[in-house]
Amino acid sequence: MKRSILFALILFSTLKLNAQDLRNLTQYVNPFIGTGGHGHTYPGPSLPFGMIQPGPDTRLEGWDGCSGYHYTDNKVYGFSQTHLSGTGIPDYCDFLIMPTVGKVEFDKEQYASEFLKKNEKAMPGYYATFLEKYNTKAEITTGLRNGLYRFTFPKNDKSNIIIDLTHRDKVLDSWIEIVNNKEIKGYRKSSAWSKSQVLYFHLIFDVPFVEAGIADHGVIKKGIKKLKSKNTKLYVRFNTVNNPVVITKIAISAVDSNGALKNLESEFKDLNFDKARSLANEVWNKELAKVIAKDKNIDKLTIFYTALYHSLLNPNLYMDVDHRYRGLDKKIHTAKDFNYYSVFSLWDTYRTEHPLLTLLDKKRTLDFIKTFLAMYQQGKQLPVWPLAEEETFCMIGNHAIPVIVDAYAKGIRDFDVELALSAMKHSVNRKQFGIDVYRDFGAVMADKEHESASKTVEYAYDDWAIAQFAKMIGKKDDYVTYISRAQNWKNVYDPVTKHIRARYNGGWWKPFNATEVNNNYTEGNSWHYSFSTQQDVNGHILMMGGVEPFYAKLNELFTTNATLTGRDQSDITGLIGQYAHGNEPSHHMAYLFNFTNRPDKTQLYVNKILNEQYSNQPNGLSGNEDCGQMSAWLVMSAMGIYPLSPGNNQYQIGTPWLDEITIYLDGKTPFTFKANNRTIDNFYFDGISLNNKQYNRLDFDYDDLKNGGVLEFKMTSKADLNFLNGLKKPNIHINEELIVPNPIIDGPQETFKGTTEVSLSNALPNTITYYTLDGSIPTKFSSKYETPIKINKSTTVKAIAYKEGYKPSYLSTAAYTLFDSPFKITTHSEINESYTGGGNDALIDGVRGELNWRVGNKWQGFWGKDFEVTIDLGTIMTVKEVGLGSIQDTQAWIIFPPTTTFYLSNDNVNFKPVATIKAPAKPNDYTLQTKNIVGTINKNGRYLKIIAKNYGILPDWHEGKGGLAHLFFDEITIK
Repeated sequence: MKRSILFALILFSTLKLNAQDLRNLTQYVNPFIGTGGHGHTYPGPSLPFGMIQPGPDTRLEGWDGCSGYHYTDNKVYGFSQTHLSGTGIPDYCDFLIMPTVGKVEFDKEQYASEFLKKNEKAMPGYYATFLEKYNTKAEITTGLRNGLYRFTFPKNDKSNIIIDLTHRDKVLDSWIEIVNNKEIKGYRKSSAWSKSQVLYFHLIFDVPFVEAGIADHGVIKKGIKKLKSKNTKLYVRFNTVNNPVVITKIAISAVDSNGALKNLESEFKDLNFDKARSLANEVWNKELAKVIAKDKNIDKLTIFYTALYHSLLNPNLYMDVDHRYRGLDKKIHTAKDFNYYSVFSLWDTYRTEHPLLTLLDKKRTLDFIKTFLAMYQQGKQLPVWPLAEEETFCMIGNHAIPVIVDAYAKGIRDFDVELALSAMKHSVNRKQFGIDVYRDFGAVMADKEHESASKTVEYAYDDWAIAQFAKMIGKKDDYVTYISRAQNWKNVYDPVTKHIRARYNGGWWKPFNATEVNNNYTEGNSWHYSFSTQQDVNGHILMMGGVEPFYAKLNELFTTNATLTGRDQSDITGLIGQYAHGNEPSHHMAYLFNFTNRPDKTQLYVNKILNEQYSNQPNGLSGNEDCGQMSAWLVMSAMGIYPLSPGNNQYQIGTPWLDEITIYLDGKTPFTFKANNRTIDNFYFDGISLNNKQYNRLDFDYDDLKNGGVLEFKMTSKADLNFLNGLKKPNIHINEELIVPNPIIDGPQETFKGTTEVSLSNALPNTITYYTLDGSIPTKFSSKYETPIKINKSTTVKAIAYKEGYKPSYLSTAAYTLFDSPFKITTHSEINESYTGGGNDALIDGVRGELNWRVGNKWQGFWGKDFEVTIDLGTIMTVKEVGLGSIQDTQAWIIFPPTTTFYLSNDNVNFKPVATIKAPAKPNDYTLQTKNIVGTINKNGRYLKIIAKNYGILPDWHEGKGGLAHLFFDEITIK
């Protein structure tokens, strides 16, 4: 089934556009936006959702080198064939080609070349730069599966092209073969973020090379045409005295060598670079023309169309021209009636990217859904973050679900709905990532799973999406089950602080600081998740006590002067108060003011974000692009609407950013958003009409959008609260199958001395709670809670709550251990506030930390400094042996102490060293492991001192080089 690039053009020929709309929209795209700062985009060419993304690689490592390119660099190593747009983890950049002149070099640092920014050019479908070292111009354009290079060499007889299969990822296997004096083919299997990544390629030159050589580990093997090795490189040489131009066409396949050849034959048969570039530009113009924007400010048009461009890069086609693909089961399949895709950054893109594509491209959205279902059938679950042939399980949640549900709600239904529902239910009931804990206890528990607070609210959202799907297809029992689970956010809502918090040992994780970035949250803190109740906003308002306290807390989010605390998290950027636009959990929050008596604040902050968090500069994104989500937020928000809860058909009305935007729904039906009198100061509106009729709501329904029309805003510089509060406010409320939140058991963290007191409460007023103290399951016949409970021995408290008209709560359990150690501990080193272990006595309380140090609150952490502690044994005694429980997770900067020295003293002044123990593992051993560092002493003393040295500054071999290592300890044992 051979198709040329013209097939791509045919796909867009159905656009019903006016002649005035068929303009050169690519002139407004600046692919360098996001290539600086922390945007992590790439400037190389790609067709919309194309399989191949050839482009320059200027950075081989580091977080800001995730895409292989950073705008601040001035050295290029070469041009690889695949790139990821704006991810936070590096991958792709599969095998490199590099034009050189003169002596052949195989070391990257030797064959790399400097380039000048003034000679660099990028536009949709085209990239060019000039290699100063070789006086050579490099140009690239692309098709769906082929990259096309044009290298213009100086006139000489030693012009080379290096092919490097060892680039970037760890190579598991590779081979390369010289087919003839114009063709090369090869294979590479590599491991990085995606642990198993297969790539076949076939390339052809327009002129024959005069010389070639294959190198194994940098040494040329004479007389061979093929080599299989884990360190394979090749060069070909051209005589460019008479013809300085060499055209190179490269096709890739994840299936097999024959697939790469078929893909090669499907495009650019005449190897005409200028024609291919023109076709790519035409494809992009027709794709971009699905949204026609008008504004007097060219910078704003450039920011807008670049955002639209970035929104149309991912996901990526992952299927050969004959429809074969490599599935998540590593087997080869054929897509019968759909196109198969990869690179689904769903935790990010379900929020705005996919809702945008659902409007613009129903066919491709249907292909995404069929891809999801194929992944479920072949990989046994719906995708989380699939990359190539691997499920990376990056990020949290099961967000293929709201993508499917949102599409179904908008009429995209040509798929197996029974299979889809089964896949959804399977995905949210498996035993992985705390999902089973969530299912059984109504919340992910912090002593069972890290990032528990974030996972709970995101799992609840997915459950809500399943409920909507079940309701639409008539599955009442499933609706009842999942609309109840959709309220589980209430089980992590603290009515005192009004924050989403981690549940720990029946109560809350302590101590609590809403600004603290720790392992209870995914790339964030409590502020970033305390409004993650998009499926039940009005229910959240009721739990908070009404609109005013909800508004006060929301307003505090945007206005607080409190800074981030806790661990350093590079993803948290674009701060307005504690709102973080540089990361996705915040993206809906400005629109929540529509639910309050200050809807003008939605317009204020949306306008502020649009103007301040985006610019026509390389650092023009406030955070990772994340495969289109950051840009899709701007595209949708610039229209004046936003999908707060993908899975329903409601959009929030914000404020239009451009004079006029017309979207062509599914490329056909026009709908226009018009802002009359829009200026830099006029970002409020005091009038709104739909199809020339007064509109009186702050939300906007898909039914008002799908048939086309005009939504017109009358813009003004001053908010008219009388007008705005006269509009009907949105309502997103779960008001069926209501649940009682889990009882909150408030006592000591885990251990106590003497006597302690335990109280029970609930986030829902007027509940009745029953409890037991003997470990049995409480019922309505158990003790009814009325006053705080006193305990003086190790006790397990279990509680359940009821309220008439509501479903009873899940069971809450807290276990308290009486701590009666005769020893007294004094810690002389500053304890990391995020890893206190639960208090001063954490190291001698008899409760050991688990291998997964991210769960529970047992490990004590010490950042960048030595550990020193003294223990008073109470009297002089014979100390036979001392153990210090330690953990090493080099990936997380936690490294065993190089030396640990034990000291004894009788007076707490004069200490003598009695044993010194070296690290139980090498620092570059990345195995997650715990060791008991044991000192054999057999001496008398009353006071024991332990000094463990910190590893110090992380070296070059560590990805956090230059940072400070951590020490983690629990527990100290004394014999």
